[in-house]
Amino acid sequence: MSGVKLTNLRKSYGAVEVIRGVDLDIKPEEFVVFVGPSGCGKSTILRMIAGLEEISGGELTIGGRVMNEVDASKRGIAMVFQSYALYPHMTVEQNMGFALKYAGESRDAIKQQVTDAARILGLEELLDRKPKDLSGGQRQRVAIGRAIVRHPDVFLFDEPLSNLDAELRVQMRIEIARLHKELKTTIIYVTHDQVEAMTLADKIVVLRDGRIEQVGSPLTLYDDPVNQFVAGFIGSPKMNFLPAIVKGDTLVLTELGGQTVPVPPLNNTLQEGEKVTLGIRPEHFRAEGPASLELAVEIVENLGGENYAYASHGTSDVLTVNTGGARDLAPGSALTARFDPASALVFAEDGMRLR
Repeated sequence: MSGVKLTNLRKSYGAVEVIRGVDLDIKPEEFVVFVGPSGCGKSTILRMIAGLEEISGGELTIGGRVMNEVDASKRGIAMVFQSYALYPHMTVEQNMGFALKYAGESRDAIKQQVTDAARILGLEELLDRKPKDLSGGQRQRVAIGRAIVRHPDVFLFDEPLSNLDAELRVQMRIEIARLHKELKTTIIYVTHDQVEAMTLADKIVVLRDGRIEQVGSPLTLYDDPVNQFVAGFIGSPKMNFLPAIVKGDTLVLTELGGQTVPVPPLNNTLQEGEKVTLGIRPEHFRAEGPASLELAVEIVENLGGENYAYASHGTSDVLTVNTGGARDLAPGSALTARFDPASALVFAEDGMRLR
């Protein structure tokens, strides 16, 4: 299978540069997920790899071959979009085999490849149905099957699960993970859903404003984010951020009524009066810990196995606290949220992580 390499990749629309020098090396058989907020450039990069957007600068190689000027049909890729884009008058079998028929493949070869793809995706019993007779998840599997039969070097997925309900998204994540394991092919996957990214990816690429913020495994980005943006984007529920001022060996939390907590262990020396941001993940609050925050519960979210309290102090922003299995909290009650400072992160005024 082929790897993909982006070298100083750029895209401009007139004077507006939207992709600003992206460098990325994707190994063969790797599952790479692009994440980031709307407008960050993740789908634009995918379309540049697919040949659907012209490359303004830099170099794209697939399997070691420069593809900047190569027609989309000759790049060895197959793309699955958010929209299923199935032909309504054709059966599942006809939809899946259409590209092969258009390419002049024999009827027997088409049938064999469609049958193989249907087996992988569990569509054998649906080959005679038309799209209107299928569920959303089944339609998306047909769209994926249409890509599989082409035996591409690289699969490109552009938010393929966005149109599905929550239960189907979970099911389809499992299907796509199984598909990658069975086909052993390179997959580049775009999503706005960081839970999908954490579930599926070998490597996550976090994008903002047309640039890469950080690249790494899901747990690397969760445990060791390089800046506040990545720390806030990876993790669900998202990390709590508390503005603070350094005073000796403590942090004075300016939006929590001046409450203080110990400075987390750092190699960097913080300056007296320095403004920083303390980051604490909801799941890092514990029943015991050397640091604590005194809060008032506003909303309780009881999920059975775990529960979340949305709490504040005065007019401060609401914090999210994972209270474990505690079920005795109610809106208006006091909450002492304890944590170990060693599990917290500290960010400078420019958003970069202090280590």
